[in-house]
Amino acid sequence: MALQDAVALKRNEEGIAAAVAILKQRFGERAQTGQAIREQHGHTTTYVPTQAPDIVIFAESAEEVQDVVRICGEHRVPIVPFGTGSSLEGQVNAPAGGVSLDLSRMNRIIRVNADDLDCVVEPGVTRRELNEYLRDTGLFFPIDPGANASLGGMAATRASGTNAVRYGTMRENVLALKAVMPDGRLITTAKRVKKTSAGYDLTRLLVGSEGTLGIITELTLKLYGIPQAISGGVCPFPSVEAACRTVIETIQMGIPVARIELVNTLQMQALIAYSKLPYEPQPYLFVEFHGSETGVAEQAELFGEIAAENGGGPFQWTANAEERDRLWRARHDAYFSVLPLRPGAKAVATDVCVPISRLADCIGETEADLTETGLIAPVVGHVGDGNFHLQLLLDTENAAEIEKAEAFMDRLALRAIAMEGTCTGEHGIGQGKMKYLELELGGAVDFMRSIKRVIDPDNIMNPGKILRV
Repeated sequence: MALQDAVALKRNEEGIAAAVAILKQRFGERAQTGQAIREQHGHTTTYVPTQAPDIVIFAESAEEVQDVVRICGEHRVPIVPFGTGSSLEGQVNAPAGGVSLDLSRMNRIIRVNADDLDCVVEPGVTRRELNEYLRDTGLFFPIDPGANASLGGMAATRASGTNAVRYGTMRENVLALKAVMPDGRLITTAKRVKKTSAGYDLTRLLVGSEGTLGIITELTLKLYGIPQAISGGVCPFPSVEAACRTVIETIQMGIPVARIELVNTLQMQALIAYSKLPYEPQPYLFVEFHGSETGVAEQAELFGEIAAENGGGPFQWTANAEERDRLWRARHDAYFSVLPLRPGAKAVATDVCVPISRLADCIGETEADLTETGLIAPVVGHVGDGNFHLQLLLDTENAAEIEKAEAFMDRLALRAIAMEGTCTGEHGIGQGKMKYLELELGGAVDFMRSIKRVIDPDNIMNPGKILRV
């Protein structure tokens, strides 16, 4: 993202001062104005400078969220929802100052409806907390973006992760929401059913809106039975192209793969050194299958045959939970594994998504671009749905290097869009990718802007994100 995309918006100094005074009186010690905590809540996991709010409020109920929104609405003060702060495109920055509304204390698991395979939770519950709670029920929630993000934040950014190829993204797994809208009203977007034809789909409107339309205070989520058996393993390939061909044929064959992750040679080199993996530095697919004992064995064998036809293999797979966990721990440690490739550098993450038929082309052109520019950026991908990520290792104090990296990320986003893909498969738009949204969707962005103006006419909900209003 270009640094100019993170410039501060015009501040409403008088309104902020009035709202801060009222909020301090209303919330006492749960209203914090210390510099450290404000900067922590404005901290962004990109290299963009922190833009701190003026006050941090720790809400503990939907009614308190309503109070905050009404006070801010009366004084036209921005509100930035905050979950765990793990978003990657500057979503928690406060470019116009105002209030950071921390929802981490709204962390109750309200109800688990085991017979219906769903649950109701508050937004501050993290995905790990939910799955630990569900452990004895035989159920689990499959969306795994890597970070232990809050479920409210995951819905707001339309998160997905390694399991998306089988279980979908947050879009497919949120049945209903409760949310506080900019006028302070609490709405329910749907009932607790698997399908409905009643009215506009406000649930999907709020999922992925990044806090720019309302603040989620409750989620109803789909759950799934823990598979009877799981098999998984790793398979080497002579090239990224051969690995991508295997992915396409696996999906076309209807093999119900649960996870299928690509790491390129540089990323595998980093994983071998960091996680002490006994493999060679070349492209690999990490694969996992869910089902019955005979089913997962058959799926693994069939995948191995497809890989061999494309020059890959041998496919080393196992149903042993400890061995599988070791492999996926290594995959989830990808962020930390790349840091030793350039000691002292900061890892700046970005992602794009293309139709899987164009995945090999997109990754190949991207790797060539990196070689030409001299930038270091290992590639990992949720390749079952065409999504891949890069972690650029940058000296963020070097203006020339930042300029080079920004030019590369421009080319990457435009390359994906030209291949009928998207500038972001998972990370969202936030501050970082606003300029690409217009290029990707054209006139549709004008209608998004119209929706924002009608719902949030004073632009108090996370301003300066997704859209310029």
